[in-house]
Amino acid sequence: MDLHGRTMVIRVDEATLGAEGGTFFSDLVFLGNLGMRPVVVAPTADAARAVVRSMNRSGDAAVGLSGADAGMIPAAAGTIGAVQTKLLTTLLDAGYVPVIEPLAFGFTGTDVAVAADDVAQALASAVGAARAIFFNDRGGVIDAKTQLLVDQLTPAEALAVADDTTLGEDLRAAVRAAALGVRGGVGAAQICDGRVAHAAIVEFLTARHLGTQVAGTVYMG
Repeated sequence: MDLHGRTMVIRVDEATLGAEGGTFFSDLVFLGNLGMRPVVVAPTADAARAVVRSMNRSGDAAVGLSGADAGMIPAAAGTIGAVQTKLLTTLLDAGYVPVIEPLAFGFTGTDVAVAADDVAQALASAVGAARAIFFNDRGGVIDAKTQLLVDQLTPAEALAVADDTTLGEDLRAAVRAAALGVRGGVGAAQICDGRVAHAAIVEFLTARHLGTQVAGTVYMG
């Protein structure tokens, strides 16, 4: 699949950002140079601002956004409403890398903190991302019987995994978001450890999976 000109959504976590000798920022530069259009979703507002500063120091043209900017991510009864993509598309078309704070626009006057995994899923579905990646320090889904990493799941299988309360809530959230993203039209979604060298490049550009990929039947809706 030719990914030139296609949008990639990357949900980065604190472990990846804090990794000594990590390649996350250089990987973003590399993907951008190949003509891909990365969108970064940060775990917190402070992390988003730190990512923007780091990227701009390295020569990337990053722009920090809150989900409340231009009403891009509206809050809706404890969840996320229909994402407004105009601002995001404008920045991507101009060559910027949007870095998103996990905050939704509250119509009652108070903006609402929302889970970064949910933001990444909603954005990826709304822009028709070719790929989404959810960095998680657990590295993916481990098969309970074999204790081996699960290479691939269908969205239905991933949703079943996300209901397994023996797993950590952070991993369950990432798996659920990956499954819903694929059902919403994302080409494929990966859950992997972003501290691994060049994780984004390996997941996006090779057939190898460092973690667990969710792909399969797509239900648009």
